[in-house]
Amino acid sequence: MDEDCDIETIGGVLEDAVARSILVHARTESLSASALADRCDVSTVTIYRRLETLREHDLVVASTVPERDGNHYKVYRTNVRRLTVDLTQEGFELEIERTDTPADRFTRLIEEM
Repeated sequence: MDEDCDIETIGGVLEDAVARSILVHARTESLSASALADRCDVSTVTIYRRLETLREHDLVVASTVPERDGNHYKVYRTNVRRLTVDLTQEGFELEIERTDTPADRFTRLIEEM
């Protein structure tokens, strides 16, 4: 278990209904903050706050979508395939199986340059 995987921290993040809703909606497709706001039925300000928290804990990943006119925007995708909580003699252990590997992130970084 790495330090961003402690059960109290992740449990605190997942306690929030909007954060859980973001993870569900962005599970199969990358979505912009405004699309997430529509689907979660909250303001974009709320979405950005939750996305910041989810990104801090590597539960969502962002990528940049360039547009033909030179502008760009970010889309977000859930970076969790499975959460497992085990009860051990020492307490609870949390394991997060992520969808995005460090190699994926490096490739995306290079592509965005």
